[in-house]
Amino acid sequence: MKTLAAAVLPCLLCAIGSAAAPTGAPAPRKLNVLFLFADDQRADTIAALGNPVIRTPGLDRLARNGIAFSRAYMQGGLQGATCVPSRAMLLSGQSLFRIDEKLMRDETWPAAFGRAGYTTFMSGKWHNGADSLPRCFQIARSVFAGGMTDPMRAKLSDMKDGRLGKPQIAPRHACEVFADEAIRFLKEHEGGPFFCYVPFDAPHDPHIVPDDFDVRYDPSTIPAPRNFLPQHPFDNGEMAIRDELLLPWPRPREKVQEMIAEYYRYISYLDSQIARILDALEASPHAKDTLVVFAADSGVARGGHGLIGKQNVYEHSMRVPLIFSGPGIPAGKTTDAMCYLFDVMPTLGSLCGVPAPPASEGIDLGPTLRDPARPARERLLFAYKSEQRAYFDGRWKLLRFPRVDRTLLFDILNDPDETTDISERPDQSARIEEMTRLMEQEMRRFGDAAALRVADPKPAAWSPPDVGGGQRSHGRAK
Repeated sequence: MKTLAAAVLPCLLCAIGSAAAPTGAPAPRKLNVLFLFADDQRADTIAALGNPVIRTPGLDRLARNGIAFSRAYMQGGLQGATCVPSRAMLLSGQSLFRIDEKLMRDETWPAAFGRAGYTTFMSGKWHNGADSLPRCFQIARSVFAGGMTDPMRAKLSDMKDGRLGKPQIAPRHACEVFADEAIRFLKEHEGGPFFCYVPFDAPHDPHIVPDDFDVRYDPSTIPAPRNFLPQHPFDNGEMAIRDELLLPWPRPREKVQEMIAEYYRYISYLDSQIARILDALEASPHAKDTLVVFAADSGVARGGHGLIGKQNVYEHSMRVPLIFSGPGIPAGKTTDAMCYLFDVMPTLGSLCGVPAPPASEGIDLGPTLRDPARPARERLLFAYKSEQRAYFDGRWKLLRFPRVDRTLLFDILNDPDETTDISERPDQSARIEEMTRLMEQEMRRFGDAAALRVADPKPAAWSPPDVGGGQRSHGRAK
C-alpha cells in the first residue's frame, strides 16, 4: 500500500478544500475516506506499535504507511455499554455530555459528507438505534443492529427504502461478511468521492473465530498485564457488571492469560479481514485518492487493576488505537499529541473540504498530521457514569471516585500502567488541589454536572458477590 502515502504533505493539505482551481484547470479531486473501526480493541495490541506478542500484519502495514496517535482516547460513558456513547461521539463530533446516543437530534458527520456530494456507505455494527441509520448513510448492507452476539450466527440486515430489512443469519463470520461488503463497494463504486465506514464487532467478546483460522496463541507465553491485580483494591462503583463477571475473583492469572490469548487471536482474525480490505483498496482506482483511518471505540481492562471490562477510566480502557494513512499523510510516524476520538471526524471533514455539522465540537488534528511533534489538546476529561472522573494534563492523571471518597494520582510519564498511586504523598497535596480545581473547570466547560464529592460517601471496601463461581464463557458461545 505504498501508493497510499504521498510524499508532499503541505502541498496536498493546503490544496484540499481550496476555494477554486486556477482558471481553465480541472478542479482537484476530492479525497475518499475508508474508516475501519474496531470494538473493544486496546491501543497496545498492534505489533508495529510495540506489542511483541501479537501478529497484526494488516495494521502494521497501515502504521508503516501512516501516522499513529499514541494518546488518542474515548471520553467515557454514562452507561455500561460504553460503545454506544463512544460511537455516538465519533459520528457526531460531540463530547460525552452533549451527545444524543440515538443520533436523531443533530446532523452527523456521515450525513454532512453525504450533503457535500459524497456517496456514504456502511457495513458492520450499528449500535445507536435503527432509525438513525438512514439519517447517516445512503447505503448500508449486512448491518448488525445490536451490541454483542456470536459472530458466526450474527443477524444481519440490509437497508432498503430507508429502513433496515428483516435480519438474516450471517452465512460466515460477521467480520468476513463486513469485509466482503466493503470490498464489493470498493470494486463497484464509480464516480464521485465516497465515505466508506466499516464498524466491526470484533474483538468484543465472545472471542469467536472460525475453527480453521491458523493463528493461535499459547496462553502460557502470554504475559499478564503489568498492572495485573487479583482484585481491584476498592469499590469503583461498577464492580459486578456483566463484563466483570467473565472471570471469578480473585482473578486467576492463568485465566487472564487464557482470555488474552483468545482476545489476541480474535484481533489477529480481525486484522486478516482488514488486510483484505486494504488489498482491495490498493488494487482499485481509488487508492491514490483515499484516506484510511483505523480506530476503536474503547479499550478494555483484561486483568489490569483486577478488572476485566471497560467500565472504568484507567488508561487500558480509555486509550484507543488511532492511525491515519493516505495521500499527504507522513509515513511511519507516531505522535504523542493528545486527542479524543470525537476529533477524528472533524479532522476528516477538514481534509476533505466537508463543512462541519452545526453541533460538532471536535477539533481539527490537521496541524498534527502536518507536524507530528505539534501538540493537539492540552488536557483531557474522562468519565464513567457518576461513579468515576479523571483529569489528564499529559503527564499527571487524577482519578476521582466520589461515592467512596477516593482519589488516585499517577505520573503517567513514568508510570504509564498506573501501578503506583502517589496521592498520599505529602508533596503532592498542592498538585491534587490544583488538578481538582482544573477538573471541575473542565467539567463545567463540557456541561458535566456530576459531583466530585458526596454528602455521605459509602465505605470503599468491597467483597465479591456470590455468583456461583463468577465465570462466564468468553470464547465460543455455548
